[in-house]
Amino acid sequence: MLGRIDHIGVAVEDLDEALKTYADGLAMPVVHRETVEEQGVEAILLDVGEGHVELLAPLGPDTPVGKYLAKKGPGLHHVAYQVEDIEAVLASLKASGMRLIDETPRIGIRGSKVAFVHPAATGGVLTEIVQPAEGH
Repeated sequence: MLGRIDHIGVAVEDLDEALKTYADGLAMPVVHRETVEEQGVEAILLDVGEGHVELLAPLGPDTPVGKYLAKKGPGLHHVAYQVEDIEAVLASLKASGMRLIDETPRIGIRGSKVAFVHPAATGGVLTEIVQPAEGH
């Protein structure tokens, strides 16, 4: 069902400031930067091992990441697991009684299909299911 960890999402207030830590300090190469209007974020993917760290800065205070930062401050936002067939995984999760934020996928970074599982269903951890776009 779930594959490897695709990425760890980190909410930040300033992407350029965060890059000083992750790209410069921790020597993680930047592989992609994109504004994802549907998610209300500007995001940067950095390589680490076989996965990524995804830095997320809100496009405004009323976005999900903007509200998260106002409530909890910067830090770990979510863990994302890679899947081959997101629709099948969501159907399976729903059938097993998992509380979903998204019952159908939406578009994420690099054209991926993404959906979120409610943190109440996963011990307080926001969980993202990711089906990468072809070629990624």
